[in-house]
Amino acid sequence: MSDTMLKVGFIGYGNMASAMAKGLVDFDCIEPTQIYACAKNYEKLVKNCAALGIQPCKSAEEVVQKSDMVIIAVKPYLVSEVVKDLDLRGKIVISVAVNVRYDDYEEIFPNFIHHLSILPNTPVSVGEGIFICEAKHSLTKEEWNQFNYLFGKIALIQSVETRLMGIAGTIAGCTPAYAAMYLEAMADAAVKHGLPRQIAYDLSAQVMIGTGKLYLVTKTHPGAMKDAVCSPGGTTIKGVSALEKNGFRGTIISAIDAVEGE
Repeated sequence: MSDTMLKVGFIGYGNMASAMAKGLVDFDCIEPTQIYACAKNYEKLVKNCAALGIQPCKSAEEVVQKSDMVIIAVKPYLVSEVVKDLDLRGKIVISVAVNVRYDDYEEIFPNFIHHLSILPNTPVSVGEGIFICEAKHSLTKEEWNQFNYLFGKIALIQSVETRLMGIAGTIAGCTPAYAAMYLEAMADAAVKHGLPRQIAYDLSAQVMIGTGKLYLVTKTHPGAMKDAVCSPGGTTIKGVSALEKNGFRGTIISAIDAVEGE
């Protein structure tokens, strides 16, 4: 099947599913009419789908019937109930349900269903997402390539071993909140010293985008990137010293530890 003809269906259309759909539409990955979705509240679904021009469906069965790639985007505790009566033969099944992984689906599905468990994050809606993919999956090489071709346009796709899904998901899924706090703090500091709020936000956000892109393109060690901006006796190293004095890096590590239960 041509990648341009692929039809994608969402079973469940909450924040993550809508972020994925928005990314696919806004970045011309596929036509909006090639995307289908169902949700418990049909009236709300119709309104949300209309915003992107995608197709609302009244049932999960309808989504499966019309789609080549079926994305399971319901709450983890609902997965088994939602999928148990669906005929998913011949479909590429992608799960975004947190902590429902390959071995879980092998117990739920017949052994001929091809499935992959992923952990995406919301920046996928603006073409800068991350998809953490469980390395253990049952997609064929062609299906894996189709998945990568489609979503690789709007996300960094990274496979990890099952045992690392938790920490990788924390970095991809939780830390956007920390980054937003950092963005807000930088802007607050700029406003404190007289810069208008909107300019402060825009400059701070672009610094975050640019620094991340610089690393991804060059793979320069973050320490070396920091050193390149710190002239001896200069202003930047004074700020770095203040961050270290106040436990900046330790605080970030502690935040990750808190999520991981350490």
